[in-house]
Amino acid sequence: MNKNASPATEIKCPHCETLFTIDEAEYADIVQQVRTLEFESELHARLAEAEKSKRAEIELAEAKITQQAQKAAAEQDAVIQSLKAELGKAATLQELAVTKAVSTAEKQLSEAQNLLTLQKAEQAVKDAALRESHSKELDLKDELIERYKDMKAKLSVKLLGETLEQHCETEFNRVRSLAFPHATFGKDNDASAGTKGDYVFRDFSEEDVEYISVMFEMKNEADLSGSTKKKKNSDFFAKLDKDRKEKGCEYAVLVSMLEEDSELYTGITDVSHVFPKMFVIRPQFFLAIIALLRNAAQDTILVKAELEQVKKQNIDITDFESELEEFKSGFGRNYDLAKRKFDDAIKDIDLAIDRLQKVKDGLLGSEKNLRIANDKASGLTIKKLTKSNPTMQAKFAELEAPEEEDAA
Repeated sequence: MNKNASPATEIKCPHCETLFTIDEAEYADIVQQVRTLEFESELHARLAEAEKSKRAEIELAEAKITQQAQKAAAEQDAVIQSLKAELGKAATLQELAVTKAVSTAEKQLSEAQNLLTLQKAEQAVKDAALRESHSKELDLKDELIERYKDMKAKLSVKLLGETLEQHCETEFNRVRSLAFPHATFGKDNDASAGTKGDYVFRDFSEEDVEYISVMFEMKNEADLSGSTKKKKNSDFFAKLDKDRKEKGCEYAVLVSMLEEDSELYTGITDVSHVFPKMFVIRPQFFLAIIALLRNAAQDTILVKAELEQVKKQNIDITDFESELEEFKSGFGRNYDLAKRKFDDAIKDIDLAIDRLQKVKDGLLGSEKNLRIANDKASGLTIKKLTKSNPTMQAKFAELEAPEEEDAA
């Protein structure tokens, strides 16, 4: 054993409790090892604890940072959401405003279109109604014109296929049995006085007293065709008055178709200012003048009967004749008023015919102008348009040339 060796030390194993001897150097070495192990263990523990603490701090820092980041993110999200909400609200308000404006505009446009459609429909209805009214009015005017013409034709009595004398005789005989049962109407064949009228009318009371007599003269344009000069009604007044007096007739009536366009001789015309008790009538008033004169004279039947009796008794009848003439004069005045109204009615008919004819002519004239314009438009051709334009004629000739070559 080495003298310089350290004293031995016994160490007991804590596990097996075995005693073994180690020297000081070994002991120191073991102690050193133990210390080193404890230090390292402690160091590792401390390092582990520091690492853990560091990790914990890092974990806390990260959590804090994460929390702060989450908070910041949440705040940012809140701000973004708020901005989005504001933006959405603004967009919604704008969209609503735009939608409202568009809706209003569409509504106004729809109303305008509906109004326009309604106006067009109303205008179409008005146009159709106007056309229908125009057509009906034209038809009505045509009908009225034809009616007035027919009425005037009847008033004019064209006497187709018969003479004026035959017409008057036929008209009288047609109503003789009912209207004039005691009257006579026939040709004046008595030429003893040198002249004679055409027909004489006389009517008698039931007591066979003559109370009315009329000398008739009939004049028709066709009956005077051999005359070189066109006759007037006044040309026959003197002879008619002479015939009336010579045949003892009270009235004289000229039934005339002369002067058809005269505004004076339109119905019953009193010409007693030229010759007494004379009238000029159109043929359609033949029966009317007889009825007027006969009915007025009927009131004198009794007077005339008494007058005849007085004459037979050679009594002065001057007063009776004066009263009779006064009565007849009064009748003449009343008759003149009635005749004027009748003449005015005939004139109104003629004026109505003229007015309706003018309206019809105006309507037909507008239709004629429209037809002429349509014919002009239908007859419009390129050749007519380029007739006075050599340049355009040349251009169209160039266009037609290739077509002719292709056809060849």
